[in-house]
Amino acid sequence: MAVILAVGLSTAFMVLLFINSTAPTTITITSGPKGSVFQNTAEKYKKILAREGVKVKILQSEGSIDNLKKLSDPKVAVDVGFVLGGEAGGVDTSKLMSLGSISYQPLMVFYRGAPRELLSSFKGQHLDIGPEGSGTHTLALALLKLNGIEPGGDTVFVNSMNGGDSVKALLDNRIDAIFVMGDSTSTALLRQLLHTPDIHLFNFTQADGYTRRISYLNKLELPMGALDFGKNIPADNTFLVAPTVELVARDGLHPALSDLLLDAAREVHGTPGIFKKRGEFPTPVAHEIRLSPDASRYYSSGKSFLYRTFPFWLAGLVARALAVIVPLGLFLIPALKMAPAIYRWRVQSSINRWYRVLLDIESETFKYPGDAKKREELLRHLDRIEITVSKTVVPAAFGDLLYALRVHIDFVRDRLKTRPDLLQAAADGALNEPLATGPEASDKPQPLA
Repeated sequence: MAVILAVGLSTAFMVLLFINSTAPTTITITSGPKGSVFQNTAEKYKKILAREGVKVKILQSEGSIDNLKKLSDPKVAVDVGFVLGGEAGGVDTSKLMSLGSISYQPLMVFYRGAPRELLSSFKGQHLDIGPEGSGTHTLALALLKLNGIEPGGDTVFVNSMNGGDSVKALLDNRIDAIFVMGDSTSTALLRQLLHTPDIHLFNFTQADGYTRRISYLNKLELPMGALDFGKNIPADNTFLVAPTVELVARDGLHPALSDLLLDAAREVHGTPGIFKKRGEFPTPVAHEIRLSPDASRYYSSGKSFLYRTFPFWLAGLVARALAVIVPLGLFLIPALKMAPAIYRWRVQSSINRWYRVLLDIESETFKYPGDAKKREELLRHLDRIEITVSKTVVPAAFGDLLYALRVHIDFVRDRLKTRPDLLQAAADGALNEPLATGPEASDKPQPLA
């Protein structure tokens, strides 16, 4: 029993050593520039996860593509980040997984002058399409390319690294249009542009066509006056195009942290807004990056049982305890069922091994029937055996086996003391008479065979 328990505990210890079932209490999110929508969202996540005892470290970045690069680089200490759909091209995402889409990220194009209906009308002008590494930059290039506007032509592209500089350049008439998204532009600057006279928000009248050509884009409608009813901003119903923002993590993210992040996403993004319905986000929509199995389980059945039933800190302790108990139980249950049979075999073996000795002594008796010296030697050997057997301790349940052995020892001793002439006759095969069957024969010992 002690051996079984020792092996079981060793097995449990090895499992606990190699399997860390407790969720980490620290997580790092790569967000975006200071003041951006991504940065603000990360701050909200940080407050929500802090309620569960999880510390969130926020790593600022240049935007969506920079987040994707950081997540793909094993040298960067980061766990999860915000990535716009459609930007994974050219990046190795085999070690990444999506937790689903959490919001729309509309592209806004602000410009001066007369109203415009087509993006192609910006050809040959000065356009600020955002810093490289941002979702704005990538999407702007893709849309302009569909309109025959590409780098190297007569259109001048400005990759501003500061949203404030871009706004000032637009107001000073140094550039003709600015492309902005929330991943790399602060909400304060967006609000400033929307309330600036003579600055217009481009209406994507061809939004349906763009969403057909670029699969990860969605068509959004900004109703007249939705941003400011008093000043009627925007002055008309305005259509925008927008990719979805995906919550992307490394494939080693603990399932409990995945659940907590999606809980936070549901709290932050589940409310209704200008471009979304109540409960529309988060949603299991992923593009180039595969959807996490843990996220799929969350969307279909909610949080895992332990973390749904217990507080986060207690669920971690229970999970760690189960990591020990389960393998220990899997080993001990069958082992304990076998223990009685093994124990019986050991006790029987300790008794039955003497029968081999008794058989050898009886065989020696017939080999030397007339050798009195040999017979005395065998009797002394038998006495030593009886002394050893008398010191053997067995449970009461096996007492019948021990007493039977002692009876058989006496039986062999009687054979050794039998008249030599009868032993000689038995050895020569001359004693062929049938055994006595009357009462007088009841006290005669019978051969072991």
